[in-house]
Amino acid sequence: MTFSQEVWQNNLALYEATLNLPFNQQLANGTLDKEAFCHYVIQDAHYLLAYGKALAICSAKAYDSDAVIFFAKATETAIVVERLLHNGFMQEFGISKQDFENTPLTLACHHYTSYLQATAWSESYPVVLASLLPCYWIYAQVGKDIFDKSVPNNPYQAWIDTYAGEEFQQAVAQVLTIIDKVADTCDELTLQKMHEAYTTSAKLEWLFWDSAFEKRQWLGLDKLT
Repeated sequence: MTFSQEVWQNNLALYEATLNLPFNQQLANGTLDKEAFCHYVIQDAHYLLAYGKALAICSAKAYDSDAVIFFAKATETAIVVERLLHNGFMQEFGISKQDFENTPLTLACHHYTSYLQATAWSESYPVVLASLLPCYWIYAQVGKDIFDKSVPNNPYQAWIDTYAGEEFQQAVAQVLTIIDKVADTCDELTLQKMHEAYTTSAKLEWLFWDSAFEKRQWLGLDKLT
């Protein structure tokens, strides 16, 4: 069994819980509350910038030139998508530049981005790869499921199409190829850390969507500052 097959099987229940979150189910049937979606888009823009920085570090740590190139390009893609959110979805849903700039990272977004960047700086290349994988893989799988279930004239169809698209699916397949090749060279301790990193990020994926649906902030701490 490859690393990717094993880590997916080990975290299958977590993936199914993520897929069944109200945010994702209501996104598919077009009934998701607009405020929840806007909350998500703003936090996702914050997230993508941090994710791009982690990808850049991953590129610098990569073992071979093909992986260096792939993750360098992925860094650019993350930033480009972050900018498209400003010029596309934010404008479409009435989110101004000021709204975005005045909205801080939520607890979930702060936790996830801090974890990714800390891992990127402090851990070995295989562990960094594992921490970055859920954002690729879980998004791709959830995107395909939502795409298949999406209702006609879904107000969120453009967003759904982004993650169900062939280009994104191909990128995920390439990441899986890279991580399985790397995992084949790792010792047991490194493999254990890779599994732990993947599971942590997968839990944070769940938390990110759940937080968006509930429109969670910092549990009232903003009132103290």
